[in-house]
Amino acid sequence: MLRKNFTRKSLSTQIYKNLGFSKNFSLEIIDDFFKAIAEHLVKFNEVKISSFGTFLVVKKKERMGRNPKTKTKAKISARKVIKFTPSLIFKNRINDQ
Repeated sequence: MLRKNFTRKSLSTQIYKNLGFSKNFSLEIIDDFFKAIAEHLVKFNEVKISSFGTFLVVKKKERMGRNPKTKTKAKISARKVIKFTPSLIFKNRINDQ
């Protein structure tokens, strides 16, 4: 089974083919969309997209980890990560395929 990633470029190509915008303008649309999501996440810690899902910024605490190769312990610093929860409509769309 071949695995092909769906990239920004392939998404902009889809917009180009389906909507007829130029390739450069389609790529600008994609870049602006992701920039808007990132800015909103930084400001409000949550982005809900109807019929798609929710992006949520989660704070992780500092913890002790272990390098699986060398078995040495290391401190993993506190950080923020992004969690995605798909909507029920999106889950059903995926499972019906």
